[in-house]
Amino acid sequence: MSSIDDFSDQTDAERLNQHCICVTLDRPAIAHNIADQLGDNADEILSSAAWQQFFSNTAVFIPEQILGHMQGIVHALEAAATLPDYRRRVLSWAPQSAQIDPGPSGAFMGYDFHLGADGPRLIEVNTNAGGAFLNAVLGHAQIQCCGGSTRVSGAEGFDSAVIAQFESEWRAQRGSGRPKTIAIVDEQPAEQHLYPEFRLTQQLLQDNGFDALILSPSDLRYEAGALYSGDKQIDMVYNRLVDFGLQAHEHAALRSAWLDGSAVITPNPFVHALRADKRNLALLSDRDTLLDWGLSAEHAELLHHGIPRTVLVTAANRDELWQQRKQWFFKPVAGHGSKGVYRGSKLTKGTFARILDSDYIAQAYVPPSERVVLVDGERQMLKVDVRLYTYRGAVLLAVARLYQGQTTNFRTPGGGFAPLLLLDDSVNIKSRAQIDNF
Repeated sequence: MSSIDDFSDQTDAERLNQHCICVTLDRPAIAHNIADQLGDNADEILSSAAWQQFFSNTAVFIPEQILGHMQGIVHALEAAATLPDYRRRVLSWAPQSAQIDPGPSGAFMGYDFHLGADGPRLIEVNTNAGGAFLNAVLGHAQIQCCGGSTRVSGAEGFDSAVIAQFESEWRAQRGSGRPKTIAIVDEQPAEQHLYPEFRLTQQLLQDNGFDALILSPSDLRYEAGALYSGDKQIDMVYNRLVDFGLQAHEHAALRSAWLDGSAVITPNPFVHALRADKRNLALLSDRDTLLDWGLSAEHAELLHHGIPRTVLVTAANRDELWQQRKQWFFKPVAGHGSKGVYRGSKLTKGTFARILDSDYIAQAYVPPSERVVLVDGERQMLKVDVRLYTYRGAVLLAVARLYQGQTTNFRTPGGGFAPLLLLDDSVNIKSRAQIDNF
């Protein structure tokens, strides 16, 4: 084991992440929480071992000021998204369906970060970020460790913030009142990996007076200027589809309701085009352009330092990108769920040729931080990324994901969602020697 002197320049959070092997997750408490929320309907979820793969046994430590820095980057991006020149540019490459703005800001925005050596780096923005409801359950099932008064980030007040979010989305388009019927929509939702989350969402909405349905697009029809499922009119859609522009033929009913405003859809094509299209990162990481467009110097600097340099992959820069491929991470513009992404150091000429024939961005590679976990009694180092779930720039929940491999997944032993334990200067953790001797 490394000596304390080897880690003398690390923060307390880094030392804890590399040495603390405490099991903080109370798995029976999670099962009890799910059963309490879903009642008899919980049996379908709890009888399967699959739900256990969502959660890591350990938590991730971060300094509280790092969370504040990530929030600052989010606020800076939200400020950039209001600039007329920025909007004109991003809408120029967005589909026609994204050219209208009925008002909603997008439920459950997700901002994904790597905690690099020089601070947090925003690597991706998502409009239908999954996992928030599962992480709210996770945050309430933690045991303190390392003798410190650490605290879980964001689990408190989650339910009320979610209801306020949906009501706010409704009022942004309708002006007043609240929806009667909300549909949670995804392709074949019962077969989705995060289906347990849909059930938790449905139950929370029902507990707060909404008629909530879990539907596939094939369950919807557009008729006489309204969206229906069976004989029920759908007032609002919580949209979990990855057809961000609602352009697929099978989404015609939903697209019609979006285009004429007969249903409030959140998140929607406009919100994705404004904030989450991967091409936008090339603009958001360009400080000089943002300054020219009127962004404040403070916000421009936050984005310049907080977003890895990003460029569109074109024929003009292909030779440079190939020569410097080890410095880049390649992502498809229309990709989702880590599909089609490539670490440049592992790229073959054949794969690069396919990238050139498709729409891709190249993002400067920022290695993720790491967290030690115990797997079958053996220490293993897993990669970490951090996700902020936000609404109108305010953080609803902050969590980590632990994984091995090129991108996040729920297949890594010891991995999965993990809560963030925040440390500040007053936290009374165990001594460095005690941590090193775990």
